[in-house]
Amino acid sequence: MQEYYKILGVNENATDAEIEEQYAKLKDKYSRERFYEGEIGNDAARNLTKLETAYAEIKRNRSEKMNENGTSYDFSEVERLIRSNQINEAQRVLDDINDRNAEWHYLQSVVFYKKNWINESKKQLEIALNMEPHNQKYADAYSKLKQKMSYSESQFRSGNAQGAYGSNEQQMGGSGANDCLSFCATWCCMNMMCNMCCR
Repeated sequence: MQEYYKILGVNENATDAEIEEQYAKLKDKYSRERFYEGEIGNDAARNLTKLETAYAEIKRNRSEKMNENGTSYDFSEVERLIRSNQINEAQRVLDDINDRNAEWHYLQSVVFYKKNWINESKKQLEIALNMEPHNQKYADAYSKLKQKMSYSESQFRSGNAQGAYGSNEQQMGGSGANDCLSFCATWCCMNMMCNMCCR
């Protein structure tokens, strides 16, 4: 296992975040250099293959150790990325986690909400609640999400689509873009029809 850490240029006590950072840095470097002519490009292509293998083995080994110890995954890195609004990076970290417990589904719900995928966010919260029905954090988030969905729907039906999801400070993420697009499309159609009639 030690040789895999050596390929990444980190020691075996490196944190998951340090491994991710080093992997991304080396992958970017080798990905660019592999297009160079001659031996430099060939070396970079070989190093990229070694890097991918080493990274996969390290991740697998750490996942197995975690399962053997019966410990749950530390989601603090995902939470940090969400707080700093690095949503795509948070999704990538979530995708790499094999232990998809209730907290995983809760955080996936938050990521979906930030992307304004409201229905998907609701489904993930429902899974989290089914796994841990007495978790107050999940229950509160689910109740809040349902209230926002209900309010948004009533606002849109009444013709007051603007601000249906409330201000950014009041939400986990998202902005009601689907309602806004639908609203704009309706007005565009009306405008086109008026132009045709008034010529």
